[in-house]
Amino acid sequence: MLRILTGLLLAGLLGAAEYKVGLATVVITPSEPIYLSGYANRTHASEGVSLDIKAKAMVIEDSRGHKIAIVTADLIGFPRSLSDPVTARISQQYGLERSQVLLNASHTHTGPLVGDNLHIMFDLSPQERQVVANYAQKLSGDLVALVGAAIANLEPADISFGNTEAHFAINRREPTPKGMKIGVNPSGPTDPQVPVLRVTSPDGRLRAVLFAYACHNTTLTGEFYKISGDYAGFAQQRIEQAHPGVTAMFMALCGADQNPNPRSTLELAEKHGAELADAVERLKPDQMRRLSGAIRTAFRITDLDFAHHTRETYTARLDEKNVWRVRHAKAMLRTYDEGHPIRHYPYPLQAIAFGKDLVILALGGEVVVDYALRVKKEYGANGLIVAGYSNDVMSYIPSLRVLKEGGYEAVDSMIYYGQPGPYADDVEERIFDAIHKVMKQVGRKPAR
Repeated sequence: MLRILTGLLLAGLLGAAEYKVGLATVVITPSEPIYLSGYANRTHASEGVSLDIKAKAMVIEDSRGHKIAIVTADLIGFPRSLSDPVTARISQQYGLERSQVLLNASHTHTGPLVGDNLHIMFDLSPQERQVVANYAQKLSGDLVALVGAAIANLEPADISFGNTEAHFAINRREPTPKGMKIGVNPSGPTDPQVPVLRVTSPDGRLRAVLFAYACHNTTLTGEFYKISGDYAGFAQQRIEQAHPGVTAMFMALCGADQNPNPRSTLELAEKHGAELADAVERLKPDQMRRLSGAIRTAFRITDLDFAHHTRETYTARLDEKNVWRVRHAKAMLRTYDEGHPIRHYPYPLQAIAFGKDLVILALGGEVVVDYALRVKKEYGANGLIVAGYSNDVMSYIPSLRVLKEGGYEAVDSMIYYGQPGPYADDVEERIFDAIHKVMKQVGRKPAR
């Protein structure tokens, strides 16, 4: 029987409401079998549902009428082919600028393929491709309507922020004599912090909880074919079942090189979800800071260069036995044939500040934990959420350390994402140059 959580029901902090908050939820479970994303060893479409997947929106308006929309979803990611048209429609219909809309995916590996994301992972039939295309089209409409629904129910609210911790994530980059492999590395860097936003009505009634964690959503491995949100989905469900009417939202942080430990059973996904929900519960309202002040936003695109490649880089792979490397080589050769080999990628960064109390820094792609740890070192860990998997998921984003070490996150994963190869050595510094600029735009200065 689900243990009733109590701490989240305590009275809200005193004082007049600083913001207005609107909330909305939509079930985005596919209506027909569809290929699940994240594991290349899957050979057929989904087989039922363990837990419905959902998208949720939190729209926050400050006293000046400046709004932001945070959209979370139980998805592998928001590829640019989806996020660009969705945010453009949101802008057109609801007047929100690009910097005012944050899309964050939980990166569940028991969710559907989304558009052209990770398209080299599977060789789909025309009928299977059509199922994926139909799902992406419906999802786009659902996301736009979701933001509109949240805007329509804006109500006065207090927002408080704090941090707790969970400890089931472990660094997965295991060094071996033959190089890095995906395994278990207890001595590798991790980030156990669980940032929490708590939304209450002026009378103290709990309305929403947004919480985040830096860990791959991969308790359920490639042999699982039922749709679910993995541990993040179970954590949200646990909180919402304990508090009817409350919206629980999960954001994925910089956990690209972190895996749940242990994993590979449904029971473990539920267990990790319970641990995360209980960690949120341990954070009492009197341990949190009430947010105040104007909302400021910044959004920036910075070009990331790929390491040098030539046509010969790919022609040399055509006779290999690895079907994914051959499929990738053919795709890259087509870009040469068409006269536009891929040399750069437009990488998105976003910052949202609540007065001087909190900044949410949202980075695109599968970001390794080094980025969050460096941002916290440079800017201080207080009042800061560093998210990955935001606005676009084009590839893994390695730090220079990870890039030099090699392995899946630095090199091999680029095949499945359809990128030409690893990034150039200046990837971390290019991203941090852009981080410094968006942080400056929203008024956050480096710690002294």
